[in-house]
Amino acid sequence: MSFKVLQVIPKLGYGGAETGCYDIAHYLSEKNCKSYIITSGGPLLKFIRKDKVKVFRLPVQSKNPLLILLNTILISIIVIFLRIDIVHARSRAPAWSCLLSCKITRAKFVTTFHGVYNFSNSIKKFYNSVMVRSRLIIAGSNYVFNHINKNYGNLINNKKRLLVIFRGINTQYFDNSNITNDKVKSIYSILNLNSEKTKILLPGRLTRWKGQEMFIESLNLLKTNYKKGNFQAIILGSHQGRTVYFKKLISLIEKYGLKKDVFFINHIKEMPVAYYVSDIVVSSSIEPEAFGRISVEAQSMRRPILASNHGGSKETILDGKSGFLFENNNPQSLAENLNKLIEMDKDKLQSIGNEGRKNILKKFDVEQMCYSTFLEYKKLIK
Repeated sequence: MSFKVLQVIPKLGYGGAETGCYDIAHYLSEKNCKSYIITSGGPLLKFIRKDKVKVFRLPVQSKNPLLILLNTILISIIVIFLRIDIVHARSRAPAWSCLLSCKITRAKFVTTFHGVYNFSNSIKKFYNSVMVRSRLIIAGSNYVFNHINKNYGNLINNKKRLLVIFRGINTQYFDNSNITNDKVKSIYSILNLNSEKTKILLPGRLTRWKGQEMFIESLNLLKTNYKKGNFQAIILGSHQGRTVYFKKLISLIEKYGLKKDVFFINHIKEMPVAYYVSDIVVSSSIEPEAFGRISVEAQSMRRPILASNHGGSKETILDGKSGFLFENNNPQSLAENLNKLIEMDKDKLQSIGNEGRKNILKKFDVEQMCYSTFLEYKKLIK
């Protein structure tokens, strides 16, 4: 069965929603389906195979009502002209344009909840509700699925299908066998790493809810309470203009005398190499991760992962087997688990890494995500 799918996403960056859109788009072309994307731009655009996926640039990132209306008209023209069968929205602002367009064109409307949307009043809740006004509603985790049922269950009826399709990663890309000695030497040089020290990696953009403050506090406890000072902690991520927060983190490091132990890196071109040279990976989010891509990528690279015990991480980590969950927003709990991993022998660490890889191959491979989505598209067409 061949059909045409148009995905609409605000920007094509490197986040989970964006990479999922990218993966599905190319998977569809391999299944002899026509694949299209509407986006406002983004760095991932340069990697799109233009012979397989057609891209349209529209201001779909905007929440301006007039632009949402303009996008509705333009999307409707594209849907009619190309005879699109399915329109798949991956964010709220473009979802309103897609919903109206599908009402005009009678194309099938699909949405994906990539995260949970908070609301403080009925207007915001109504704005969010566009994501459950589709024929097929995809949740990226059980945590998101429960959020939808709890807050928008009254809008879901027997004409709609709500299901979980776990987000997937490219396990061929996040694979230790791809890492060469030259890549390792290069990153050791760039980051000035010491092979004699335990390397602790905390990836994620610099924002309060990602828990960098709590992470730094746990490193202080690791050093003072557990007498473990032989480590290098790498905080990997951009502050994206949050300079006040960044300065606060710097001050915290100076306060605890950790200047020689902790350093910041804006960006690394190849994340698998960053995982490879790390001994421990941490996800310290103090608010629930809808999915927790860091935890999945780390396991795929056979690295022990420590993550907060809430949100999507509870679904992606086999606690005590492929990693460990620590008490949310508790630096003492994180320090205790860091100490436990530092003291663990190499065979046990290798066993944890192997279990992590098996876990991801079984449940969170991108091929599985794409195949499950493709099957749901086919059901919708039928």
